[in-house]
This record gives sequence, structure tokens and C-alpha cells, in this order.
Amino acid sequence: MDQDAAKPDIIQRLQKEVFSLQGFKTPCGNNRLQTGLGIIEKAFPYERFPTGAVHELLSYAPEHAAATNGFLAALAGKFLKPGGCCFWIGTKRTIYPPALKSFGIDPERIIFIDVAKEKEALWAFEEALKCESLALVIGEWTELSFTQSRRLQLAVEQSHVTGFVHRYAPKTENNTACIARWKITSLASNTADEMPGVGFPRWQVTLDKVRNGKPGSWNLEWSDNRFKILTTQPGTTTQIIPIRKTG
Repeated sequence: MDQDAAKPDIIQRLQKEVFSLQGFKTPCGNNRLQTGLGIIEKAFPYERFPTGAVHELLSYAPEHAAATNGFLAALAGKFLKPGGCCFWIGTKRTIYPPALKSFGIDPERIIFIDVAKEKEALWAFEEALKCESLALVIGEWTELSFTQSRRLQLAVEQSHVTGFVHRYAPKTENNTACIARWKITSLASNTADEMPGVGFPRWQVTLDKVRNGKPGSWNLEWSDNRFKILTTQPGTTTQIIPIRKTG
């Protein structure tokens, strides 16, 4: 009986050792990032959004690339809330800085770095990840090899900075060392009382891969400066469920 009771503790200890070897450190209670993603965080190890790691996001159409950048901006606002700044690196900037205010970000907190070639974007991204004073780093380019992603992961394991690589229309969905792979697609918005105009941003957020976690897909709306889960039942209208703060 004593051996059976000890098994869960042994498994948990071994799991933590495996996570550590894979670059995922056991989070401390006081360092939890409040992303506001609610039930989506249950898909991650320890039910916490992985920080100090590199995330990969894929998009294949202009409207989905815009949705991905919107989702990234909303997340960036959560990272920047305690303070600090963010580097946003790419070869073709599509972000309109004043629009970042709608995602809870002061535009001056984002430093845009525009380069001519993808290899320059990769180099700048890797160097930025080594800067411990940054809250996060976002990069936009197309191709990322496993070796390149491994270098990025080694960089964040030292600095504990979080990185997001947005790959638009990559040739293949090759394996990388990134801790998670996301796909964000746009959804039709809804206006109050079905009045004409554009409603709040809505996205289908798919966690395609996540190391030691559970992939899944959710529909989100960004309104009132926070994420809200959308639920739709057959024969009913879409319901919005506010996400409560955790931790």
C-alpha cells in the first residue's frame, strides 16, 4: 500500500525532471503570467502558459496572418502589463502602431526592427532573445529549421525571455524545437443588436502541438481588453463566457 501511495510522487518528480531537460522549468507561484486565456491554459504543463520558451505560429492567408498578429498583440499586452518592452522584428511590417492601443498596449512599448532579409530577422531575433531586460520578442518570417529553432530555445533557456515566431506561408510544417505550435484563423465578428459595422475581433485559436501538453481548439473574442471564450450550441446563438482571473 505504501509503495502504491508513493507512485504518484515518483511519477511527478520524474515528470518535472523530464520537463527540465526539455527546457520547461517548474513555474514559481509568484511568477505566473496572467494571460487571461482561461481554460486554454489547461492544455499546458502545470496548466500555465509556457514562458521563457519559443512559440511558433503558422498562417497561410492574409486575413489569418492579420488574425495571428491580433492575437499576438493581445498576448503582448499581458506580457507588458507589469512593465518592460517588446521587440517586434520582421521583413515586412504590417502592424499599424496606433492600433495596438485596442489591445491594451502603449505603442511606445513596442520597438519595431525592420530588416531586408529573413536571415537578418533570424539573427536579430536570436540576439534579442538573449537580452534579459525584454518582456518578450516577436519575429515574423517564413522558414525556420530545427537547428535554427534549437538555437533560439537555447537562448531563452539562459535569458528566460519568451519568444513568438510568426511564420507566414511556410513551404512545409517541419518539426522545430519550439515548445508550442499555434494556428490562428479569423472568425466573423458580431455587433450589438446586429447593427451595421465591425464587431470585436474573433479568432479560432488552435494549439496544434504543445510539448507535454494537450492540443486543442477554441473560439475567442477580444473585447473589454480581455479574452472571452465563445460557445455555440446547435439551434442557439453564440454565448460569450468571460474568463476569470486565476492565480
